[in-house]
Amino acid sequence: MIRLFHVSDIHFGAEDREALDWFARQTRAERPDAVIVTGDLTMRARSREFAAAGEWLRTLERPVTVEVGNHDLPYFNPLARFAAPYRRYEAVERAIETPLEIEGVAVVPLRTTARFQWRLNWSKGRVSGGALARSLKLVGAVPAGDMVLVAAHHPLIEAGTKSSAHTHGGVEALAALARAGVAAVLTGHVHDPFDIAHPVEGRTIRLIGAGTLSERVRRSPPSFNEIRIAHGRIDTIVRLLGERDRPLHPRPLGGAAGKG
Repeated sequence: MIRLFHVSDIHFGAEDREALDWFARQTRAERPDAVIVTGDLTMRARSREFAAAGEWLRTLERPVTVEVGNHDLPYFNPLARFAAPYRRYEAVERAIETPLEIEGVAVVPLRTTARFQWRLNWSKGRVSGGALARSLKLVGAVPAGDMVLVAAHHPLIEAGTKSSAHTHGGVEALAALARAGVAAVLTGHVHDPFDIAHPVEGRTIRLIGAGTLSERVRRSPPSFNEIRIAHGRIDTIVRLLGERDRPLHPRPLGGAAGKG
């Protein structure tokens, strides 16, 4: 059985230290096969926030891949946002958008952030043609028979959560990923966990969202997902700080978000 810890929206700068320490203890004790971070390591993309995030990731002592979130782009420095938006990632550079291959399971990155958008709220998601093409190329290189998971920051379609993603190009990207044989898309951004079984063009693709380890909670306390994969089956368990673990049973889109 493959075990993955899926965590998101850590927001160094507005982090919950108790939650971070709890996650690190669980990771070191249980040693999952990998840790998948689906964006927003930082609050304002400051260098000191990335440095703190990099040090924390090193303490986990596991293979890690990190997606870029909207909060990981420079916020107060427009010149840096456009000219060198990823320069401050040096502390975590090796983990950024790193594909993983773990005993028959491949994790492929998909970037859903943009330096500029033709709308007022740049925090929302966007899948560009180039980003989708890069991800599909990686999916195509996965050995036949392996299960493919895609990791992104923004949900590609709305998941019925309190917060929204409004991802431009998300519907088209989801269809292309389903056609390519992707089993699940792991995301963050909305700060609440969910697991959806969504039909796309005669296929079913799972949409799995993680909560947050920051102080910026929504409906759920700080949490992360444990994803178990065995015999072609994906099971999601929400691990909640101070509460009992909760299995997430895949629901159809439109069901109650975050319910097991």
